[in-house]
Amino acid sequence: MSRTHVLICNWRDTRNPEGGGSERFVEEVALGLVQRGYEVTAFCAAHDHAPRDEVRDGIRFVRRGSKMGVYAFALLGLLLRRFGRVDVVVDVQNGLPFFTRFATRKPVVVLVHHVHREQWPVVYPGFVGRVGWWIESQLAPRLYRRSRYVAVSTATRDELVALGVAADRISIVHNGTDPSPVTHVRRTAHPSLCVVGRLVPHKQVEHAIDAVAALTQLPDLELTIVGDGWWEEELRAYAAERGVADRVVFAGFIDERTKHEIYASSWLMALPSLKEGWGLVVGEAGSHGTPTVAYRSAGGTRESIDDGESGILVDDHAEFLDAILAMLTDDEYRERLGKGAYEKSRVFTWAQTREGFASVLAKPSR
Repeated sequence: MSRTHVLICNWRDTRNPEGGGSERFVEEVALGLVQRGYEVTAFCAAHDHAPRDEVRDGIRFVRRGSKMGVYAFALLGLLLRRFGRVDVVVDVQNGLPFFTRFATRKPVVVLVHHVHREQWPVVYPGFVGRVGWWIESQLAPRLYRRSRYVAVSTATRDELVALGVAADRISIVHNGTDPSPVTHVRRTAHPSLCVVGRLVPHKQVEHAIDAVAALTQLPDLELTIVGDGWWEEELRAYAAERGVADRVVFAGFIDERTKHEIYASSWLMALPSLKEGWGLVVGEAGSHGTPTVAYRSAGGTRESIDDGESGILVDDHAEFLDAILAMLTDDEYRERLGKGAYEKSRVFTWAQTREGFASVLAKPSR
């Protein structure tokens, strides 16, 4: 008897320099499906850091197309049966869906990390952004009206319901957190912040740079920015404009061990993102006892951070700066939050994530 073949269509993969938490989630659930006997193909955009075709951890990776061309390749691949026999499709909707419902009559599960209402006008101002939001908010809910959905947080589920997706078709599967690797680094002797994520406008890394410039009470405060993305030059220019280029370190796309050493050495992490479905980096930092300050309005942060216990949630830019100052200047306060962050990081595991997602696929299709 042949194995059930699951095709996962995602924008990127974890080996892509612009990959992040959503890509990690996808590959963790793919691994969980392989372990349960499924055949899994992960389709994503091509890039220079990985071959067009490979098998890793039992997952078949197929990489074709560019940042936007990947959508056409996925649709054509399904229509022309280039992926072989496909029994279930997981359509990862990062703003835009892959429109796989047009190309197959097999069950389609839609995975949504967060809704991009606030991001469209920031990343694509004008007509393109309006079209993107129309597709996400109007077309997609109708196209996938018979599909099951997976959301990574209650906040994302509520946003999908507001767009017209029936609540009983949405399952919540949270992100997990890896046990942190053993590191031998200590906290920096001077106050330090880190930001970890893709360098794109809606991550609002400028707000962390503002902290370095505005908190004159901490003249030796240093910020380390981990990640890659097309907004990097603008961020470098912004740091220079604010007069703090010498105290802002761009670490780039680094290996896991180095990333965790930065978490462990930083006094706290800043997550100024406009929107987060969950915030995978919160748990990663927390596994080293490093608390996070983030915006409450980002959505998923309200679940990945227990406000006042494992980190701080704020409502505006001024509060963001005030919270960072308070956490950096009060050792007892910061240490208490760090302990809470560590405990919170132990609540969610990737084993739970894999089990939760597999249970969704096991439900009868509609």
